[in-house]
Amino acid sequence: VANAGGLNPAGLAAKLTELSGRLGLNTKVAYLTGDDLIPVLGDLQAAGHDLVNLDTGVPLAKADLPVVTANAYLGGWGITAALQAGADVVVCPRVTDASLVTGPAAWWHGWRRDDWDALAGAVAAGHVIECGPQATGGNYSFPAEITNRRYPGFPIAEVAEDGSSVITKHDGTGGVVSTGTVTAQLLYEIGDPAYLNPDVVAHFDTIRLTLQGPDRVALTGTRGSPPPDTLKVALNMLGGYRNTTTMVLTGLDIEEKAEHAVALLTEVLGGTEQFGEFDVRLLRFDHPDAPTNEQATAHLRITVKDPDERKVGRAFSNAAVELALAGYAGFHTTAPPTAASAFGVYWPAVIPAAVVTQQVHLPDGETQAVRHTSDLSHPVAAPVPGPRPAVPAPPPGPFRDVPLGRLCGARSGDKGGAANVGLWAVSSEAYAWLAGYLTVDRFKGLLTEAASLPVERYELPNLLALNFVVPGLLAPGVSGTTRPDAQAKGLGEYLRSRIVPAPAGLL
Repeated sequence: VANAGGLNPAGLAAKLTELSGRLGLNTKVAYLTGDDLIPVLGDLQAAGHDLVNLDTGVPLAKADLPVVTANAYLGGWGITAALQAGADVVVCPRVTDASLVTGPAAWWHGWRRDDWDALAGAVAAGHVIECGPQATGGNYSFPAEITNRRYPGFPIAEVAEDGSSVITKHDGTGGVVSTGTVTAQLLYEIGDPAYLNPDVVAHFDTIRLTLQGPDRVALTGTRGSPPPDTLKVALNMLGGYRNTTTMVLTGLDIEEKAEHAVALLTEVLGGTEQFGEFDVRLLRFDHPDAPTNEQATAHLRITVKDPDERKVGRAFSNAAVELALAGYAGFHTTAPPTAASAFGVYWPAVIPAAVVTQQVHLPDGETQAVRHTSDLSHPVAAPVPGPRPAVPAPPPGPFRDVPLGRLCGARSGDKGGAANVGLWAVSSEAYAWLAGYLTVDRFKGLLTEAASLPVERYELPNLLALNFVVPGLLAPGVSGTTRPDAQAKGLGEYLRSRIVPAPAGLL
């Protein structure tokens, strides 16, 4: 079962069937459709579905950009139906990452549509393993815990009949599976602990983690409730064209050199108002009296965007090159001039599940419609998390100024135009301090780029964790942002480097 179908699941299924025949096999290949909304996008808008951007609140009609793709996230029951019909291979289009676990698990264990807790447990397992070795030591805050530094093995989720699971990896592979590596991945790219999925809402603040043995972590207790009656839709639009030049500044007077370079470039270009966006970032890597040439350098990164490819193509690159012999002392760039490249704008929205027709195309040519769970179920009250874990009070002062990361790990990532940072404490005492200390205002003080943006804060005491979501930090999305760290991968580690006053008794 793989979401490898992209925009043409039928084409991949046909190629796999052809390959099977050449190999003398009789592989039964099924595929799913229904996610692609491009053919009906105009009809949906005419029927009053505005496809409002979840980050900005702007309806799609006001985007004024050509829509290239529009795909609804499908759940796992189409996969289940294909497996029940005897498929050996199921080719999926746009489905949620967790669907690749919930679909097979529901087929194997014979789950019903309203087995909320079992489905929620499978969603949690799917979320842990969806990014491969990020759950087995990759992108992990505490490298000293990973004694096997070989390439991390890919994670395995052993899903039980009640939806609980054990996360492990193949013997003999690198990395580690620990409560820390699993916690980190549970916090990756989430918002509210009530984690929405087309088949169930999984309540991440109910998950319990237990280390069962070397490289074996159990996920138990996950509670589920009925899914929303909407599906998330990922739209992508052609935003225009962009180009970037990165100038290297060396030694003394870095800021003065940067100002001079920007002024000269602006003059050669004939002003900046002609561009849709003119973004200047001075990236300071330099050190005074640096022991090596490289350690005395900073980068001046200038990015231009515009709907007109000609403005940001050779015209911009040529202007940057003209500074080589006429600009600041020591001028050079990190790379040769480049042509303009197209960039996309990501547009997250929701749509009623009832208007999306999911179909399973079976190996014998039969096609089955798959109804959405929201069409079939009667809403019930969301589960109430059990009593919060007993958290001891943090030790009193004295306080010491230390990097935040001495008391917590972090995992950060992108959610459209938003970024999330999950922080988990190294102990229950450290969590008691972290939960009391790291308010939204203090978070904004540490992450100054978020000072003018809204910030959402969520507590997950079961994981000794906090999750922060910063809408707009990556606007208008990964492919369109001018931030060097477009997916916010380093955001958590940056926060861990900030100095905070912490009780000395925690260190």
